[in-house]
Amino acid sequence: MDYQTIATELLEAETNRRPVEPLTGRYPGLTPDKAYQIQLAGIKTKLAAGRRVIGKKIGLTSRGMQQLLGVNEPDYGHLLDNMLLLEGEPCQREELLWPRVEGELVFILKETIKGPGVTIADVFRATSGIMPAFEIVDSRIRDWKIKLPDTIADNASSARLVLGSRMLPINDLDLRLIGMVLEKNGEMVSSGAGAAVLGHPAAAVAWLANRLAAFDIALEAGEIVLSGAVTAAEDAQAGDVFTVSFCGLGSLNLKFV
Repeated sequence: MDYQTIATELLEAETNRRPVEPLTGRYPGLTPDKAYQIQLAGIKTKLAAGRRVIGKKIGLTSRGMQQLLGVNEPDYGHLLDNMLLLEGEPCQREELLWPRVEGELVFILKETIKGPGVTIADVFRATSGIMPAFEIVDSRIRDWKIKLPDTIADNASSARLVLGSRMLPINDLDLRLIGMVLEKNGEMVSSGAGAAVLGHPAAAVAWLANRLAAFDIALEAGEIVLSGAVTAAEDAQAGDVFTVSFCGLGSLNLKFV
């Protein structure tokens, strides 16, 4: 299996906004570990072109999404500098294929974390603060017809992210109980609490640090970590306006144009 060739196919699909057929249907031997090698090959190509890694994201943190894809653990992807939208900056719908919006908590790291053996306590010590965020996921796989290796190879369906302007110290918040409301065009579409993310958002970050150890990758000081969606993702079209509100952290708006 040629990891670079598959990675190039996905990169071209992203650039040209022309989806590809599911990888798992064309490469029967594609395992999650092989899919991560495809993801890393794609990231290496982007870095060579001048992009910069600003953090990592965790996906499939909810039990419902794991059951949907028939898996028992999350996945992860890389966040690059050109994915970040400033608060108030609109998201260009035409740049994406089938975007979906998620409300998440983002961890801002002040210390490097590297597994194995990372605990929730380690995550707390290494975190400068917590902010509200939108993650905009997208799939270069046609019609979101994905299995776990498909989304892993596709950089965990990463596309865009928006960070809020308010950061609070992690010790000031009960992340399990912090409530979130997601609104679309003025109507509430979902709500949940931090415990929906692997029982505790910091547990998701610890899982990520330990999973990355297999590839000799660390969560670096200064990076941001999207800890996973609190509720289901919502489809987005041009003209849609989303608001995510976290108790104690304020609200964040996002418009698609």
